[in-house]
Amino acid sequence: MFTNRREAGHLLAKMLEEKQIKFDLVLGIPRGGVAVAEIIASYFNCPLDVVMTKKIASPNWEEFAIGAVTPDGEILIHERVQKIINVDKDTVENLAQKVKADIASRLSRFRGPKPPLQLEGKDILLVDDGIATGFTLKAAVRYLKRQSDGRISVAVPVSSRNAYLNLLEDVDELIALLIPEEFYAVSQFYQDFTAVEDREVIAILQRCQG
Repeated sequence: MFTNRREAGHLLAKMLEEKQIKFDLVLGIPRGGVAVAEIIASYFNCPLDVVMTKKIASPNWEEFAIGAVTPDGEILIHERVQKIINVDKDTVENLAQKVKADIASRLSRFRGPKPPLQLEGKDILLVDDGIATGFTLKAAVRYLKRQSDGRISVAVPVSSRNAYLNLLEDVDELIALLIPEEFYAVSQFYQDFTAVEDREVIAILQRCQG
């Protein structure tokens, strides 16, 4: 159990140091992951930016993700869920375009006038505040692999066992402080899991980018 995201970030930073994980920059998943990533970036004196993937929600059941979209527009389809709810390709494409536009808008709001960090040739540490299914995180990893031929490591305070095992083959390093047998939601492993607002993400990026 973590007190909050800041404590989780400090514990992760120490684990990364002990394991001697090397990286040139830190990328946080908005919004909660950015709060954890700030602590790690500050600890190692590394640049911090965001990478954002977003789920494509089913038009019939909002809680079900039928896919995910990356910043460069790739659509990753959750085939098993798509079959269950029977959504056609055109519907998925239309939903994905709306998600892509939302990603672009939010990234612009988060970064302001500053350009994104250059990723080519960099070793990247990708941070979130926890992994439930790992589906959108897997989409983020695939996006980063198209942007850089460097090493990609992922660090999280807690992950479900299935998500951890599914992500292992996609990254060079996968660090999770907790991999509990019983996992229902990321929030159950935090005493304080208050939602991180957009304005907080903007403030964090401004602090870390100077």
